[in-house]
Amino acid sequence: MAKKYLVDLTDEERIDLKKQLQSGKARARRMYRARILLLADEGTTDEEIVRALHVGRSTVERTRMRFVEGGVERALTDLPRPGKARLLNGKQEAYLVALACSDPPEGRVRWTMQLLADRLIEVRIVDSITDETVRKLLKKTTSSLGRRKSGAFRP
Repeated sequence: MAKKYLVDLTDEERIDLKKQLQSGKARARRMYRARILLLADEGTTDEEIVRALHVGRSTVERTRMRFVEGGVERALTDLPRPGKARLLNGKQEAYLVALACSDPPEGRVRWTMQLLADRLIEVRIVDSITDETVRKLLKKTTSSLGRRKSGAFRP
């Protein structure tokens, strides 16, 4: 079966890939992909590349495809991954931390995650937020509401 995506590097591309491999400063994925392109350019089969580099067959096929469709740089790098947008910006997170360090509401000994979430909604910091999200956001901070050293301990 003939390969749909044939790698045919120019002399300049080949030299550039070899320089990148020799410098050793690129990330591992980028170096594997550079090796895949060089081996594919030499006519090495996918199965031989898989065995030689200990990568998956789909990695070899994807690298070939990306090279043919977008060139060397596209084959070597990943597209940025979108990820989930942050629920709170820095100012809003600072408000949450300050709120958590403040005195709890009347009749309460301490803030609960649910109370904090409800207060954020009440003061219109966010339209909706769960107590679990509040917990995760507070966990990322260096403050600890239960230790004397943090300054947040209330006797």
